[in-house]
Amino acid sequence: MRYIQGTVSMRIQLLVLAMLPGTAIATLSNLEVNRNEPVLAGKSFGLAGSYRKLRGKAHFTLDPNAASNQSIVDLKLAPRNNAGLVEFDADFFLITPSDPKKSNGKLLYEVGNRGTKAALRVFQKAEASSDPVSPQHFGDGFLMEQGYSILWMGWQWDVPEGRMRMNLPVATENGSSITGLVRGNFILYKRSSTAELADRNHLAYEPSSMDNREDYMTIRDTATGAPQRIPRADWQMLPAGKVSLKGGFAPGMIYDVVYKAKDPRVLGASFAATRDLISFFKSASNKDLPPIRLAYGWGVSQSGRYLRHFLYEGFNEAEAGGKVFDAVFDEVGGAGRGSFNNRFGQASRDAEQHFNFFFPVDIFPFTDSPTTDPFTKQTDSLLARAEAKRVTPLLFHVLSSSEYYNRAGSLIHTDPSGSTDIAPPSTSRIYLISSTPHFPGTFPPTRQGGSEPETAAALNPLSRTPIVRALFMALDAWTCLGIPPPDSQYPKLSNQTLVSPMRANWPSIPNVTLPPPALKVFQLDFATEPPKIGPQYTTLVPALDANGHDIAGIHHPAIAVPLATYTGWNYRHQSTGAPGQLAGETGSILPLAKTKATRNVVTDSRPSIAERYPTKEHYLGLYATAAQSLVRNRFLLAIDLPDLLDQATLYYDTFTKPAVERIQ
Repeated sequence: MRYIQGTVSMRIQLLVLAMLPGTAIATLSNLEVNRNEPVLAGKSFGLAGSYRKLRGKAHFTLDPNAASNQSIVDLKLAPRNNAGLVEFDADFFLITPSDPKKSNGKLLYEVGNRGTKAALRVFQKAEASSDPVSPQHFGDGFLMEQGYSILWMGWQWDVPEGRMRMNLPVATENGSSITGLVRGNFILYKRSSTAELADRNHLAYEPSSMDNREDYMTIRDTATGAPQRIPRADWQMLPAGKVSLKGGFAPGMIYDVVYKAKDPRVLGASFAATRDLISFFKSASNKDLPPIRLAYGWGVSQSGRYLRHFLYEGFNEAEAGGKVFDAVFDEVGGAGRGSFNNRFGQASRDAEQHFNFFFPVDIFPFTDSPTTDPFTKQTDSLLARAEAKRVTPLLFHVLSSSEYYNRAGSLIHTDPSGSTDIAPPSTSRIYLISSTPHFPGTFPPTRQGGSEPETAAALNPLSRTPIVRALFMALDAWTCLGIPPPDSQYPKLSNQTLVSPMRANWPSIPNVTLPPPALKVFQLDFATEPPKIGPQYTTLVPALDANGHDIAGIHHPAIAVPLATYTGWNYRHQSTGAPGQLAGETGSILPLAKTKATRNVVTDSRPSIAERYPTKEHYLGLYATAAQSLVRNRFLLAIDLPDLLDQATLYYDTFTKPAVERIQ
């Protein structure tokens, strides 16, 4: 595959090869560069020199008859061009060394979470930005100083305006619209007369009719509660993917709207586009783009599930053969995959304890190693197709504590019945970052609120980012140098660090109901909508120490030397309805008493701060020792030590203020 770059139009044009025997068609047909700008006016990033930003459209063509595309649902029903190929395009964004010779030959591809960018924030301590332009947007330049190219591409058609998008083709039946049932599922945190059919302000599938009498709405209070139909005369479809209800929607209740929709998108085409985009960069020899010899895929939460699904569907094999991603970093994806390759799929949907119920997310198989489904007797693994083609990447699964309560995390490393530990294969590692949340809150801690449901407790502020930076470097060393990473760190049945929620050894903490609920995972039959609920898989949680922290896993210094109990779960505030259910994937911070005299020894089994640490210096010394231990074990970079020590001082000063000023 050859390509040239136009000097006037700033367009990288691929020359599509003729379909000759033994020759595969180039499915990235055109990389259209609309912006080509220097980063920070040509600032030098160490030995890598200056960088530039390229932004534009990636144009794709897919052959519906190619063996590599047969698993893409509805691809054969998409419109075709004169050559019989399916065409579509996507936004792309690339940061790369200006001088290709100064590249380290490595590409970090972030699967953007719902069309956003996070790589610079996570790996370079930068401020969040959709279009980085300032020094703060590039942070400490950690990856760029090493010579990395960093790439993003839109992969969803339905993201909110202003985010990176893929314009996926619409499937049709002989040129006519395809219709089918779609389910809008939502829970509000305050009473409202209207609600969104789609998830998180995404675009909804268009109803085939605004007043279809067969469409229906139900209400229930729990995931498995009996749904009650709401009279059709009491609710109606509204434009722009909304519905209204007479008297308004009650906060905390679960609503479903099942309606006939039209024009499904060919969602699975995004897998092929990801495959072909990365394959292009790894095969390119143009002097204006750095040659890429190693490609790393990274995704967080939804996009971690996307990478798990990408691997399961067999897309890590390039059309020309060989690996697409050499290594994959699945961060807090939990045990799930997603609605990424099914008709009328809603890619934004996840599955949580009290949010987004019964979508195709937690579906067998869950583990990298083979297991057998106790209900269907099917034996499978997440990596079966990759292993069959010998394109298995080195793979990290990183979990926060939240994934055990809200994302079925234990199923990554047990059999589906929760009775046996399942070790990952030699090419995989599993790391729990103990007692950290799915996403951190701010400091000083406050309850979640504003545009998000208010929580019962202040949000857990602990960030796993310093540990993630170190783990990424361990994955890199494993991939390019063959240096084995640290052993997996996760709870196990065999040493009783993985247990049922009732047996987790909860401490006594004032004003907290324990144990909290956890996500229940069922076998689901999607032949109907809503799906038929079948038998339940067993999900477990980490056993706890006397402070209420996960015993197993990698311990942040704030966990090893605590001033509070940090959790991966939080309750909904009573004002939002359903106060006994979890508030999304938030975590809690539950401060220790300042002194023994202020500790209610009847309701708080945790020793106070003063009982643990006679002085501030004593606390900081223990914290520094814990942090240095992480550095020795390759779970923290030495360059990140100063930030953590500064954080320790801030935390101590905050938690030892007079009680009236402290976090409630």
